[in-house]
Amino acid sequence: MKIIDILAKIDRRIIYLILLVVVILPLIFPSAQSVRVMPPVEKFFNAVDNIPEEKALIIDFDYTPQDMPELEPMAIALLRHAFKKRIKVLALSLYVQPLGLAQRALTQVTEEFNSTAETSADSIIYGRDYVFLGWQVGPILAMLSMGESITNFYNIDYYGNRTDTLLLMKHIKNYNNVGIVAALSPSDIPRYWVAYAQNRFGVAVGAGVTSVSASEFYPYLQTGQFSGLMIGMKGAAEYEEMVEKELSVAGRRKASESLPSITYAHLLIIAFIIIGNIGHFVKRRQK
Repeated sequence: MKIIDILAKIDRRIIYLILLVVVILPLIFPSAQSVRVMPPVEKFFNAVDNIPEEKALIIDFDYTPQDMPELEPMAIALLRHAFKKRIKVLALSLYVQPLGLAQRALTQVTEEFNSTAETSADSIIYGRDYVFLGWQVGPILAMLSMGESITNFYNIDYYGNRTDTLLLMKHIKNYNNVGIVAALSPSDIPRYWVAYAQNRFGVAVGAGVTSVSASEFYPYLQTGQFSGLMIGMKGAAEYEEMVEKELSVAGRRKASESLPSITYAHLLIIAFIIIGNIGHFVKRRQK
């Protein structure tokens, strides 16, 4: 009984210290955790994988630094998938803040592929394989205008080039030349893509969202308005898993490496809850 008494009276500072160690150690010594891929992510992967050769993938980068741990791995996995399958990519941000993060993801994956490329055909070349459209005023205006003409609305790209002079943009005119829009956002932006791009122009939409907002977006998946859905760190890890196993694309998997930390933290909290309840009922029985 003394052990029960001791466990039931553990100082909360000790609990926080143990939890800190459990969270930090897997991050210091990272190891990618294998996950079971669930249908929402599998549908997303297949939707991207089946984009016709003449159509492009639009990736909407709308996450900020506080959302990076969950949403940036999704962006990296999507870009690896697209570049491996030679799917054309149009990158954009509906807000100013994510522009630097979008460029960071594009640069990272481009360098990964070009580091092993031997010819121009194997390389990922700006203007031919992808274009970073950047940002223009008005999220809804952007969604509607791209249904008519992408180059008319985004007449200058992120780097100051005229978009109508870029090789890729000579073939991608509007949503008729887009296979799917992948909206990576912690906000309501994926819903806006459905309302203003899909409902009016018929373009497919997939979403990558944070865990806390998952319940708001499941109905869109169930009705078929989303072609796929990635939710939080787990969803990002699932997409990483498919990209590595289905396409044999190696690379650091940040979401998969972060899952052990989350898993062990949850198990530890459950263990302390069980210990606390055992101590409570034993004491009550003694009284």
